[in-house]
Amino acid sequence: MRQILIIAITLLICSAVSGQTVQVATGQVKRYEKFASQFVDARNVDVWLPDGYSDKKKYAVLYMHDGQMLYDAATTWNKQAWEVDDTVGKLIKEKKIKDCIVVGVWNNAKRWQEYFPAKAWQMLSNTDRQTIIKNAPPGMSALEPISDNYLKFLVEELKPFIDKTYSARADRANTFVAGSSMGGLISLYAISEYPDVFGGAACISTHWPGLREVENNPIPAAFFAYMKAHLPAPKTHKIYFDYGDQTLDALYPPLQKQADEVMKSKGFTAKNWITRFFPGENHSEASWSKRLDIPLLFLMKR
Repeated sequence: MRQILIIAITLLICSAVSGQTVQVATGQVKRYEKFASQFVDARNVDVWLPDGYSDKKKYAVLYMHDGQMLYDAATTWNKQAWEVDDTVGKLIKEKKIKDCIVVGVWNNAKRWQEYFPAKAWQMLSNTDRQTIIKNAPPGMSALEPISDNYLKFLVEELKPFIDKTYSARADRANTFVAGSSMGGLISLYAISEYPDVFGGAACISTHWPGLREVENNPIPAAFFAYMKAHLPAPKTHKIYFDYGDQTLDALYPPLQKQADEVMKSKGFTAKNWITRFFPGENHSEASWSKRLDIPLLFLMKR
């Protein structure tokens, strides 16, 4: 096996300073610090409410991973953000998408373990798993995925709290999940493992290599095998993929084509699935923010 590629810090941790206050251009953010869980470590959760939020209305809910990177570039480690409040607020004001709230779930030092689909990990041979663990970058020796527990946290603990606390539409048709890179993987895993909970998933710059370089890497094949066995029904779910071709995204074009073939084989069509290619775009919040409106319109169009 070729040596493991040490992925940039944006892929592994994407940490931010937790003590800073988030400033938004539209709406408001309510922070729940150290939201407790019996399944995973406590973490902050930022809930964005649109302008004019009212208990007299009902709102769809979008759950997004890497929550500290969503709203305010002044508070992030790389001074970039998705600018979710700008994009979602504008689309709601223009009545192009459903009224919605956004739940930003912070990551932590176990980001890789929480976002790597555990059932795909089990599809790897024991030899491959042990080699990956043995050659892990410094500080990442405990690589066994805990994504099943992370999803239990989302579905069994966080979602009931959101549905009780806010005027949320709790049904599948109004519950969505989105993320980038490893966050794209866990979004796909979420809709596949909990098809009765999530009606749509946006998988942006999905990190198909998992951790390593593409050549002689068994991980993508495991992801595709998982998809063949566990993708949700296309008639009741929507899935969005996209990718660029610069920096880390340069690894994705051939792998996304393989993922697209799986989608076709499972009956997904343009009605419930799209993949978009953005030439010249790289692996960063700045790139993702420029095209966030596309998956939102696909998943939540009024």
